[in-house]
Amino acid sequence: MSGAGRAARLVADAFPARGGEMTVGGVAVSELASAHGTPLYVYDAALLRGRLALLRAHLPPRIDVYFSIKANPNPSIARLFVEGGAGLEIASGAEYLRARAAGAPPERILFAGPGKSPEELSLVVRRGIGEIHVESEQEIDHLARLAGWLGRRIDVAVRVNPSAAASGGAMRMGGQPAPFGFDEERLDEVIALVRGRRGLRFSGIHMFAGTQILDAEVLVGQWRHAFEVGVRAAAISGEPLSTLDLGGGLGIPYFANESELDLAAMRRGADALLDELGSHEALATARVVVEPGRFLAGPGGVYLARARAVKRSRDKAFVVLDGGMHHHLAASGNLGQVIKRDYPVVNASRAGEEATMEATLVGPLCTPLDTLARQAMLAEVSEGDLVAILQSGAYGLTASPVGFLSQPMAAEVLAEGGRHAGIRARGTFEQPLTGLPPQ
Repeated sequence: MSGAGRAARLVADAFPARGGEMTVGGVAVSELASAHGTPLYVYDAALLRGRLALLRAHLPPRIDVYFSIKANPNPSIARLFVEGGAGLEIASGAEYLRARAAGAPPERILFAGPGKSPEELSLVVRRGIGEIHVESEQEIDHLARLAGWLGRRIDVAVRVNPSAAASGGAMRMGGQPAPFGFDEERLDEVIALVRGRRGLRFSGIHMFAGTQILDAEVLVGQWRHAFEVGVRAAAISGEPLSTLDLGGGLGIPYFANESELDLAAMRRGADALLDELGSHEALATARVVVEPGRFLAGPGGVYLARARAVKRSRDKAFVVLDGGMHHHLAASGNLGQVIKRDYPVVNASRAGEEATMEATLVGPLCTPLDTLARQAMLAEVSEGDLVAILQSGAYGLTASPVGFLSQPMAAEVLAEGGRHAGIRARGTFEQPLTGLPPQ
């Protein structure tokens, strides 16, 4: 499917036109822009809830869902998933505070990440945490000291950097030297290290081999490897596992010719895996966790920016927007992409019109990196039109260099059923000093 075709399909399915313009959560984009200013992110609450329900319907009941809050740490977004019964996976002390602000109970929060500070570990242990996934000897040391000072036991899972055989996805996070977790080859040593520290309880395994996976066979293959490592870990420790965290990695299609993850195939593979290995005595009582981020949040979000100018340079059309890479680094291709490809983009002010204009979309920053699309096919764009970048609910605002060139922060808005409310105010220009104070 072409990029324009995918964008048109997404709009038709999720953001239907009304009066010739796109709507989000039943609200016309012109109303959203008038009320909150541009640029802005708009999230459809019903779509976000629907993503969680869709995933749950395609996972065996035994597999629990934790939203990876790094994908979108706005507490209002996380709260939707918490209210739907999901736990939260965090990667910093600040994300812990956001998770609590979103209503997540401490026992429904998991803490992963390769560089947890002693202060962050102290914060979550003192205030309560479901489980900490250690990724270095130093973290084990810090937690052991903390357990001694507080006189309590701390549940610790070991994050495993898997072998190359289990790696996959658009961004491989296993099978090579990495700062994430402990190499699988050291499993015996690390489990012994945790079990040898008073106050720590070895509780489980966390595996994460890749991200943005659109192939169900690859995903289930990684889960199989995690189950096999879990069986080995239980044999090493001499006790059944309490937790088996399969990681995240569930992808969504951004680019032309990408296909949706086959959820039915994923469910068949997961059922077969649980039948084969899930009843093993080492795993029979373990909670099994997946921790998706973009799969849950991505499709429900739209980045809206207004066209400030439409111009040509050497026979190439450029649409200059009031938003850019400082709000949406991922769409610019500068968040890990090697080959720059376009997100699905539409002229939201002219929804339903034929895409006849090929243009490069750029932002207001004075750098050639500030390019949000390179060969976008859009309905003809005029100054003042609103352009929408779809699939933008994950790794958007907080994954971007929002302070670059002192541009304003984008607003964030939640919409549903024709209603809308700001969940982050639009920032203002920093006020500079005007000179020396009077004598």
